[in-house]
Amino acid sequence: MTVTADDGVWARVIGQPAVVQELRAAVDDPGAMTHAWLFTGPPGSGRSVAARAFAAALQCPNGGDGTCHECRTVLAGTHADVTVIVPDGLSIGVNEARELVRVAGRSPSQGRWQMIIVEDADRMSESASNAVLKMIEEPPPRTVVMLCAPSLHPDDVPVTIRSRCRVVALRTPAVTAIADVLVGDGVDPALAAWSAAASGGHVGRARRLARDEEARLARKAVLDVPLRLVSLAACMDAADDLVGAAKEETEAATEVLDGAETDALKNSLGVGARGPGVVAASRGSAGQLKELERRQKSRATRIGRDALDRALVDLAGLYRDAMVLAAAPEAELPLNHPDRRTDAVELSRRLGPEGALRRITAILDCRTALEQNVKPQIALEALTVALRLPA
Repeated sequence: MTVTADDGVWARVIGQPAVVQELRAAVDDPGAMTHAWLFTGPPGSGRSVAARAFAAALQCPNGGDGTCHECRTVLAGTHADVTVIVPDGLSIGVNEARELVRVAGRSPSQGRWQMIIVEDADRMSESASNAVLKMIEEPPPRTVVMLCAPSLHPDDVPVTIRSRCRVVALRTPAVTAIADVLVGDGVDPALAAWSAAASGGHVGRARRLARDEEARLARKAVLDVPLRLVSLAACMDAADDLVGAAKEETEAATEVLDGAETDALKNSLGVGARGPGVVAASRGSAGQLKELERRQKSRATRIGRDALDRALVDLAGLYRDAMVLAAAPEAELPLNHPDRRTDAVELSRRLGPEGALRRITAILDCRTALEQNVKPQIALEALTVALRLPA
């Protein structure tokens, strides 16, 4: 069966025709296949989507038709020979990496390959990276490892790992490609076009903006910030609002997850049960519950940081638009936030290109501070003061 780039599992890989062609060639030609792959690209470009589609195509006897048992189970995350690691917390630790190595050493039980997909591989700790490097250096014969990271920068992927992987570079999908996908999902064409343009090339975010009014209101609240910053009090209020919104998002995301995980673990440990042998069976439960609490706390921190980082990226995009309009007002250059052009024009008038650039630098410094565990309230207060409009 012939599978085109628009058919089967490849239809999920949006706006990446060159990537689809390269991966299909590896599926069709064993000589083009290798055991270690590194998928890179900006957030929202579909790194993990491409990796999963590739895994499905490799397991599929028809090259990824999207209808067979192998394709369906790989894409659903239930295939016995495809393990996907999605870090819940701030990092992927050495214990998780060692478990990956153990799984990678197995022979395939159902499919043609034993596959490991690591999303956000840039979050691997140094010791975890060393464990994965050893696995890549001495690969089992029927194992394929796929790592997903934003870039080839050494801060994201160690040079030793990068040099042993075949790199697949994804790009930001075109706005029209994202809009077409949303229309295919049943979204009104006008809303699809707006969501695609407002998403910054992030397919997942475009879907959230199209489907969730709360997501649209949250974006609006962030982009309203720059023109609010007319006084020190306004700066403090804006910082409070940004941190509070991230906290609310974190609580909403973790409330249900944490409760369900805790209840499931307690049930499995027999916490609160009575009867012979229960005390012995539940010995050590306190340590397991504490470990679960640690992981949940790490996940909550990551969700909060991701929410703040999304807000910072939106702010940087608006100041970038202002800088472009100030430096080249007559040029018809694409804007990150075309629906906020009026705000960008006003910022360009009040700040000029140099002032807009300084504020982009301040936002980047704030992102670095958050990565270095500076308290969000302190980091955001310092940022909003730096973004304050001139008198």
